[in-house]
Amino acid sequence: MKSKITSVFVLALLFVFNTSFAQKKPNVIVILADDLGYSDLGCYGSEIPTPNLDKLAQNGVRLTSFYNTARCCPTRAALLTGVYSHQAGIGHMMEDKGVDHPAYRAQLNHNSVTIAEVMKSAGYFTAMSGKWHVGQPHGTVPWKRGFDRSLNAPAGGFYYGKAANAKLFLNGEELANDSEKLPKDWYTTDLWTDFGLRFIDEGIAAKKPYMLYLAHNAPHFPLQAPQEDIDKFKGKYLKGYEKLRQERYEKQIRLGLIDPSWKLPPANPNIPKWETLSQADKEKYDHMMAIYAAVIYRLDKSIGDLVAGLKRRGVFDDTVILFVSDNGGNAEPGFEGKFEGDVPGSPLSAVFLGQGWAEAACAPFWAYKHHTHEGGISSPGIISWPNGIPASRNGKFEKQPAHIIDIMATLVDLGGAKYPTTFDGQTIQPLEGTSLKPAFTGKTINRKNPIFWEHEGNRAIRDGKWKLVAERSEKWQLYDIEKDRTELVDLSAKNPEVAKDLEAKYAAWYKRVGAEPFDKDFKWFYDYEKAKKEAASEK
Repeated sequence: MKSKITSVFVLALLFVFNTSFAQKKPNVIVILADDLGYSDLGCYGSEIPTPNLDKLAQNGVRLTSFYNTARCCPTRAALLTGVYSHQAGIGHMMEDKGVDHPAYRAQLNHNSVTIAEVMKSAGYFTAMSGKWHVGQPHGTVPWKRGFDRSLNAPAGGFYYGKAANAKLFLNGEELANDSEKLPKDWYTTDLWTDFGLRFIDEGIAAKKPYMLYLAHNAPHFPLQAPQEDIDKFKGKYLKGYEKLRQERYEKQIRLGLIDPSWKLPPANPNIPKWETLSQADKEKYDHMMAIYAAVIYRLDKSIGDLVAGLKRRGVFDDTVILFVSDNGGNAEPGFEGKFEGDVPGSPLSAVFLGQGWAEAACAPFWAYKHHTHEGGISSPGIISWPNGIPASRNGKFEKQPAHIIDIMATLVDLGGAKYPTTFDGQTIQPLEGTSLKPAFTGKTINRKNPIFWEHEGNRAIRDGKWKLVAERSEKWQLYDIEKDRTELVDLSAKNPEVAKDLEAKYAAWYKRVGAEPFDKDFKWFYDYEKAKKEAASEK
């Protein structure tokens, strides 16, 4: 009888243990890179060494079709709230158009909730470090939107404390850039990770699962990095941006990342051919790309520091890491980029990548940041979770489309949280995204609606394999993204009913989210039709 009672007791303990283990909430880290192109990581086709992110991808899942909103502030708004950026109040950037334009108030509104507010209600310790850029000048700050701890820059734009616009806030307190609370001679890429781990320690001490939003400003301009890292890459890009783009495209095919039937689009005709540049200009552009590579190299190193820190604390295996970028590669302000300062890449210099290298960064796609063709909206997407992703999925490519609005729904699913209908007396808009958690184990994502884009009049809708897209000045184009993701064969004339249906769905969405026409013009954009005609004439 005693033996029977003992057996029952042991079974009961095992049941309780297994149940509690199954119900344990994972820790979550959402990492957002800034202006990182689709092909800028080694595991997405780059020659830049990114061993730490590559290892996360090899031991996790790589999303081949992860999308952002094409621009910085809107992507951050959509990531933080799980609704389209217009619905969150940031339909464009940081210009407040007033109460008559609710989609353009330049700050997160109170009809949306943040991932911090939702996860905090589910028992999480919530923290963020990095670039905020969703309305701090208007009073919207991380410490008032659910984050227990935060070290943030209001809008980024610097890597070192010596920069004129460098400004940091620690839990709401503005710090001097040489404050004793900060490491000496800090570099933002390292600083965000340093404080992220400090905040994680507080979460662990509080015996709570943690949610860290790690919002890097790398590799956004002004491109700056330690000289020893820049020196690693100088001279390696004298082959030119056309050859680099081709090499990345070929590597993407070898990796199995892209379908080899997807042809590389013709080069932007606004960009001079590398062979026509003077030797001095070639050396200048090589130097610019070397600085960009160094910034990405340091970004990857910081990811390695983060992972090593998690492992030392014994929490890596039960931490979900989601890594994405806010838009495609950055071609601002045009082909020439910027190359200013006595020592380019140093704290007081201003270096912008320029169009030629941005085109390589977005390989194999058309266009860049700002645009809703694939180059502007496609991002690397890496998911790591040793205790949650089966070993059979390690290193696998996940082809189902995913969008930045899906991150909120994914965190709600992972954390067993409840997305509210009201919060602080305000009615909250329904979630627009859907959980990506099923894809962790190879299951189908339950996406019920198309994915939409609007930025500066550039527009798109993706519904299954079909994508309808247009520049502000163009007519709609229709592409079968499964067969032609590089958007070379417009099928709108052959499938007018499909195009008409998608256009109607887009019009309804545009009205629902409060989008408005854009009234500015950019002369440096990608002239698709001109490029296609020139490419055809060369054959």
